[in-house]
Amino acid sequence: MPRQLSEQTIAVVKATVPALEAHGLEITRRMYARMFQNEAIRDLFNQSHHGETGSQPKALAGAVLAYARNIDNLGVLTAAVERIAQKHVGLNILPEHYPFVAEALLGAIQDVLGEAATPEILGAWGEAYWFLADVLIGREQQIYAEHASAPGGWSGWRDFTVREKTPESEIVTSFTLVPADGGKVLRHQPGQYLTFWLDIPGHAPLKRNYSISCAPSDTHYRISVKREPQGIASNWLHDAVQPGARLKVAAPAGEFFLPGVPQRPVVLLSGGVGQTPLMSMMQSLAAMPGTAPVQFIHGTQSGATHALGAEARALAAASGGRISVTTFYEQPRAEDRQGRDYDHAGRITADWLRAHTPGAEADYYLCGPREFLRVFTSTLVAQGVPAARIHYEFFGPADELLAA
Repeated sequence: MPRQLSEQTIAVVKATVPALEAHGLEITRRMYARMFQNEAIRDLFNQSHHGETGSQPKALAGAVLAYARNIDNLGVLTAAVERIAQKHVGLNILPEHYPFVAEALLGAIQDVLGEAATPEILGAWGEAYWFLADVLIGREQQIYAEHASAPGGWSGWRDFTVREKTPESEIVTSFTLVPADGGKVLRHQPGQYLTFWLDIPGHAPLKRNYSISCAPSDTHYRISVKREPQGIASNWLHDAVQPGARLKVAAPAGEFFLPGVPQRPVVLLSGGVGQTPLMSMMQSLAAMPGTAPVQFIHGTQSGATHALGAEARALAAASGGRISVTTFYEQPRAEDRQGRDYDHAGRITADWLRAHTPGAEADYYLCGPREFLRVFTSTLVAQGVPAARIHYEFFGPADELLAA
C-alpha cells in the first residue's frame, strides 16, 4: 500500500483547483507534447484519441481536476481508478513507464503556470502523482498476474490469427480470432474488450480497443468493427485484413461486464456500434437457463447500418420468450420492413423507455455515444433506478491519468 499523502500536500493540491479549472487543458496538451517527443512512449498511446480526434487531452484535464478536487476523499474515485488500471493493462503499461509521465506532467505545469508553479506546488503535485501511480501499479500488477495464471491466459502481446471475416452491415465487419499457437484463450467477462497492437504500413504502431461481441469461449474471440470515415485502423481492418492474417492482442480487459447470473430483469440498451459488448452479454444470458427476463433495445440509422440483427432475433426466438429484442431505425430505407427488420421508426426516446422497461426493478447496461448515455442515464435516474443498477460504457477516450 502507498503511504498516505501529507496534510500539506493535500492542502496545496486543493489550492491549485482554480488554476486547473483555468489552465488544465493547456497543461495536458503540453504534457502530451513533451511525452510524445519520446517515440517509445508515444507508441504506448492510442493515437486516435490524440492525432485523429484530439479528445484525450480534454478527458485527461477533467481527470486531473477531479483528482485535485477529491484528493481528501479518494474513495469517490475508486471506479475511475479501476477503469484506468484496466486500460493500462490492455496497453501493457509497466512500472517503468510512469517516470516519463511524472516528468512530463510536472514540466507541463511549470511551462504553463510559469512563476506561479512554485517549488511547493511542484513538490505537492509530485507527491500526489506518485501516490496515485503506486495505487495503479499495484492494481495493474495484480491484473497481469491474474491473466497470466488463468486457463488460456497470457501477459503482454500474443499473436492471433483471423479465422473468419464476416460483413455484418455496410459499415460493420466481424473478425473471429484464434491463437496462432493453437492454444486456448482466456474466457472473457461478457462486455470486456481486446486491445490490439496494429502494424499498418506507413504508420507508427497503433493501439486500438475493440469490444468482444461473442459469448465467453475457450477457443476464440470475435470483434465487430465499425468503419470510421477517417479511421486509420478501422479502414485497414475492413480493407486489408483477410482470413489468415496475424494480429497482436492483449488479454481481455475492462470493468464494464455482466457479473455472473443476474438476480433481476436485465435491460441491454445500445446505440450504433455500442451493441457489440451487449451482444456478448445477450449471448451469455441466453446460455443461462432459468435466468431473469432480458430486453435487448437497439437504435441505429437504418438496415444499412444494422449489424448482428438476425443473430439477436435468433437468440430471442430460441429463448422461449425470456429474451425480447426491440429495434429502432432512425431513418428506415424503402426496403426496410417494419416488423421484420425493425420495430419502431425514429430514435429511442425517454418516454418509450419509461413506458416499456421495468424501472427500478431491473439492472441496465448501456453502451453508445456520450450524448446517448447522457440522455438515458438521466432518464433512468429520474425513474428512480438506483445508481448501482445503471452500468455504462462509451466508445471514446476515458478519464485516464496515464494513457488512452
